[in-house]
Amino acid sequence: MPSPFDLANESGYRAWRAARLAAYPRSVDELIVPLADPRHLTPDEIDALETRCARANMAIYSAPHLPAADKSIPKQLGQQLGLVRLEGNYLADDDGLSSITPADGEGGGRGEFIPYTRKPINWHTDGYYNAPDRRILGMTLHCAQDAEEGGENALLDHEIAYIQLRDASPDYVAALMQPDAMTIPARMDEDNIARAEQSGPVFAVDPEQGFLTMRYTARTRSIVWKGDAVTQAAARTLADILAGSEYTLTARLRPGMGLVCNNVPHTRNGFSDSPQHRRLLYRGRYYDRLRFDLNPPARSLGGR
Repeated sequence: MPSPFDLANESGYRAWRAARLAAYPRSVDELIVPLADPRHLTPDEIDALETRCARANMAIYSAPHLPAADKSIPKQLGQQLGLVRLEGNYLADDDGLSSITPADGEGGGRGEFIPYTRKPINWHTDGYYNAPDRRILGMTLHCAQDAEEGGENALLDHEIAYIQLRDASPDYVAALMQPDAMTIPARMDEDNIARAEQSGPVFAVDPEQGFLTMRYTARTRSIVWKGDAVTQAAARTLADILAGSEYTLTARLRPGMGLVCNNVPHTRNGFSDSPQHRRLLYRGRYYDRLRFDLNPPARSLGGR
């Protein structure tokens, strides 16, 4: 079947576009699925999560009656939805999840990275600096404790961002699909290169399964856009779309709530906290995309 992401398939794109925009939620409340126990999903709960993800590539679960700081909740929930290949990094916890909370001078260098501060974070997808063979396809974000004030996340389905960019100009989409459209320079540390330079497209289509992925950061430092005029214009247009899209959904995760998604672009507002409300979220980055077609024995692995 011809892909709607093929720029030559205008009729297919138009039909797909109409369906996606008609189904897209206009309120973040439409994404929320109450769960009795995320560690042991029922078939109806899986279907409800799948329905939300089909509409927006993301869902928000809510289980406030359980101990919010229990890390098994996001870990086992993800396993039941096909999120198995967890990307660990040197700032992650021993179990591979990352505890996103202000570092406040703690050791290990976390305070050098914005997620571990109270500062706002602009639009990005997780792992945008990864090599193509380590692309992040799935992501979870579980709230153990919210902030005293602030810390909301803006969310936008990357397929909607693609639609808005293609509506502006198909040439912009073609430009951002170039393999050298966006380059993240090497990150250096005291021992030389901590992470090598990495180039890649913003939008890409999986060659085997045909789904769309996005790799992006709105930061203006430590990023190099390809120098031709069309790519430069495409980057500016995409930044404008993300900054002002009518389809953006804003969520404030409360304790026991969490996001599961196919690595959609998102932001974080700045926040203030207190000893009683010290913001703590558990983040999981996966090389897997969300799946809802696992058989019952495979799903039961999440509850062991």
